[in-house]
Amino acid sequence: MNLTRTAYGTWSGGRFMHYGEQLSEEHYMQLMRDSFAKGVRTFVTADVYGVGRADALLGEALKGIPREEYCLVGIVGHDIYEGIRQGSRGYPRFTDPSLRGPDKYYDYLKMATEKSLERCQTSKFDLLMLHNPDSISYTSDKVWDAFTALKTDGLTDRLGIAPGPANGFTLDMIECFERFGDRMDWAMIILNPFEPWPGQHVLGAAAKNNVDILARVVDYGGLFHDDVKPGHKFRDGDHRTHRPGDWIEHGVEKLEKVRPIALKHGLTMLQLACLWTLGNTAVKSVVPTLIQEHGEGARSIESKLDELAALPAQCLSTEEIETIRQIGDNTGCMALKGASQRHEGQEPRADEWPMRPDLLTLATRWSLGTSW
Repeated sequence: MNLTRTAYGTWSGGRFMHYGEQLSEEHYMQLMRDSFAKGVRTFVTADVYGVGRADALLGEALKGIPREEYCLVGIVGHDIYEGIRQGSRGYPRFTDPSLRGPDKYYDYLKMATEKSLERCQTSKFDLLMLHNPDSISYTSDKVWDAFTALKTDGLTDRLGIAPGPANGFTLDMIECFERFGDRMDWAMIILNPFEPWPGQHVLGAAAKNNVDILARVVDYGGLFHDDVKPGHKFRDGDHRTHRPGDWIEHGVEKLEKVRPIALKHGLTMLQLACLWTLGNTAVKSVVPTLIQEHGEGARSIESKLDELAALPAQCLSTEEIETIRQIGDNTGCMALKGASQRHEGQEPRADEWPMRPDLLTLATRWSLGTSW
């Protein structure tokens, strides 16, 4: 089963990524059962979430549902087995030279995939993605030979990449599409009405290389759920406390500018964000984060799932999509991850590395300029 238009991510519900209240395990699993029952039939999980616990809870939640009735997306790449967690940077990538060389890539990927499948209580993913690739995974034939072998082994029907956790990796992704697009079916990027940049710059290359896009953070940190207002108090440790201090105020101001378009079509703000995102070239599926916010007046997380499940057919015009893009334009608002000129002279790290001249040539070819 290929990905459906709407998807549920196991990072929802606050258990494994800190957004809002943390649901109990039973509530967390019930939300996934409700998701299936209401028609959101694609589920995305990563082995690093809860060091396998998200996989296990998803497997338990979907137990008894015929496997052919839902799409299962797995994500591997952080070495949670032999790697040592490095504080806020998380677990190292499996390609870390201190852990293994290229001759062991296949062994690791096969082991990690099989263990994730076992926790999910199934034998095959519909899509398997490389999680937060480093510069090696974006460019190495050895990595992609090993990764492709998993499809040959019958462990997955499709392959893809899931960059992150921050925004960026634009030129790295385009190069990866051009080098390995014949082996790749999907890529997951950050894209929403208020963060069109830089994700929009990979869409043309994705389409040209027949790579479909799964968009995450469609809700823009929960703002499009419409219950985060100026003065909102986040719990300690909430991921969104790392955003600039006035992001809510500026976001709400933009929200009110696009609200008339939502009202015109009878859409909630989350539905507007989803349809805008799906209106972009190559985007075929959206996976917003469902959040139970802290405090009085917060909407139930179930009501947010209801909005996602009831997403109507595309009703936004090309002109409306462009109007929203202009209102939400965030060009240059952050220091991007991946290949960047700001890393000149530095040793490559897992999520940032120096720019290469051939990537700037690629940027010129795609009319993306030479300032990265």
